Amino acid sequence: MCVAFCPMASIDAEDALCRPSVLLGPGRKMKDYFIKRYFGFDRFLDGQKDVIDRIIAGESAAAIFPTGAGKSLCYQLPAMHLPGMTLVVSPLLSLMKDQLAFLTSKRIPAAKLDSTISREEYQATLRDGVQNKIKILMVSVERFKNERFRNHLRRMKISLLVVDEAHCISEWGHNFRPDYLKIPLYRKEFNIPQVLLLTATATPKVAKDMCGKFRIPRGNVITTGFFRENLHISVASVAENQKNVALMKVLKEEPAGPSIVYVTLQKTAEAVAQYLSSAGFDARPYHAGMKTPLREEIQNHFMNGRLNTVVATIAFGMGIDKGNIRKVIHYDLPKSIENYSQEIGRAGRDGLAAACTLLGNRGNIPVLENFVYGDTPETSGIRYVLETIAKNDGNMFEVRLNRLSMDADIRLLPLKTLLVYLEMDGILKPQYTYFETYQFKMLKTENKILDFFSGERRRFVGTIFRHTKKARVWCHPEISEIVEASGSNRRRVLSALEYFDEKGWIELNAKSSVEVFEILNPGFDVEKASRRLSDLFRNKETMDIGRIQKMISLFESSRCLAMELSGHFGENISKPCGNCSFCRTGEPSIFWVEPLPVVSGNDVAEALRGLRTASETSVSDDLDLAARFFCGILSPRLIQLKAKKRRGFGMLEKYPYQEVKARLQNS
Repeated sequence: MCVAFCPMASIDAEDALCRPSVLLGPGRKMKDYFIKRYFGFDRFLDGQKDVIDRIIAGESAAAIFPTGAGKSLCYQLPAMHLPGMTLVVSPLLSLMKDQLAFLTSKRIPAAKLDSTISREEYQATLRDGVQNKIKILMVSVERFKNERFRNHLRRMKISLLVVDEAHCISEWGHNFRPDYLKIPLYRKEFNIPQVLLLTATATPKVAKDMCGKFRIPRGNVITTGFFRENLHISVASVAENQKNVALMKVLKEEPAGPSIVYVTLQKTAEAVAQYLSSAGFDARPYHAGMKTPLREEIQNHFMNGRLNTVVATIAFGMGIDKGNIRKVIHYDLPKSIENYSQEIGRAGRDGLAAACTLLGNRGNIPVLENFVYGDTPETSGIRYVLETIAKNDGNMFEVRLNRLSMDADIRLLPLKTLLVYLEMDGILKPQYTYFETYQFKMLKTENKILDFFSGERRRFVGTIFRHTKKARVWCHPEISEIVEASGSNRRRVLSALEYFDEKGWIELNAKSSVEVFEILNPGFDVEKASRRLSDLFRNKETMDIGRIQKMISLFESSRCLAMELSGHFGENISKPCGNCSFCRTGEPSIFWVEPLPVVSGNDVAEALRGLRTASETSVSDDLDLAARFFCGILSPRLIQLKAKKRRGFGMLEKYPYQEVKARLQNS
């Protein structure tokens, strides 16, 4: 019996006799039977079988499929065949939740590790993973930094590493995440034999970059194309004050059915949803600023057909698999062509006609650009980080990210990117991440725990308890003292505490993560490195601003919009789609240029005086701080100054950032 390979062995006697070589052998009929019997699908979608065949053959592969084209099955089915566990790395909590619900409904042993699960569930999942009782485990990339998780991962048998949203690995991608750069290192560290990369939005350049990091051969990159003839793309030039009327008109048109309206800002989601609701539409807002239970309620109502329209920021939609969405409407411009492709890809997954309508004007472009400018650290902040490293005593550099982010006035994501750049420059080398403090609650007495051990192990456990500070409820082990007194290393101490926790003898908690780097080149030139790294970020800024301009050019194109969109991803369709707004009218949509709101110099000057007083600096000392304030771009320092509550915050958000800087420079 192959219970380890066929987790649904309890279904019936026939299944209990199954063999992976039979279920997933070379015969197409057997695979078709398997997806029908256990997954409920009638057939493979384009590309799925090609990817699955390569994974089952022991090879690594990449699946570049459009949104909704069935990427998940490419690892779910092979996971049943592989002897060990399939580890899925995803940046999306909502996707983990939805995939877990699906797998559980199919009686496939699967689990996730994230901040939403209880301590008991977390411990049970780790224990089941070590005992090879889980076929699929879903985690975020940040989980690899967790010292406790890493200790357990070393004891797990991992057959396949799946990287979802794999375009995040590439700096050329639209959603680069510096932590993703380390995934190839994690694969090597934990000796994972195979990799599967999944994405819906990789240009040829991005695909080459991300596959190169895992040495996946070109022949194992399966691309199915981005063109979907049932999606009818329309771009309309609409003045800002006419958007609500235009939106209602689109919602009333055919095809009727569930709709998603995408906006840029949380406050816009609230305002538009309220407008539609007051006009008699069944609409609710959705954004990251809402409490989790309310977001889940709205999402569940939409998925179950009890809510027709969601007005949402991009916080909504990732992992959403609802087949009958008939309209995706962009009330505001999307952030990039890649984001746009993902968002419209949620429409018409049932193969029936769906309308994808964009209500555009140029007034929202500065808001999109401000997201980019907000993630570009100033040279002064970069220099602060480098000086902190250079002044460090010894060859080890410990980083508390939130504190350094605030001190350097650099957002967390670009700060992580900066540290990755320093790794690539040979200045830093990551060592490990540890928790600054551990604490535990005694569930059994010390003596009862000691009675489980004898000899050297009993003496070691006794050393742990002797060097633990005991309070009324929580005990605080002094890790460094235990290491010194016992002659053991840190890993053994933590493994012992984990073991006690698994046995239910203690309840263990860890707090305050610290990232540790080795300083490889302590004599580096701080000023020279600051200028070079600043140039890197400025170049990325220029590239991202250019990405926005390229998107505008696509929407205003004098050519079939479906051909333009597919061409961006390296696919050439043979003829115009016949359904997009350009094909229907023969005319491009040239976006309306919104007149800028009038803001008096006196209002700016008064707000500037308040900011100067609060920040204790002059504008000449920190021009960028002032520019970000007026453009509504939050940075750690502005958060510390409670900028959102100050008069003038976001006063010039419709103005181009560089124009605001020039205006302040002359004030």
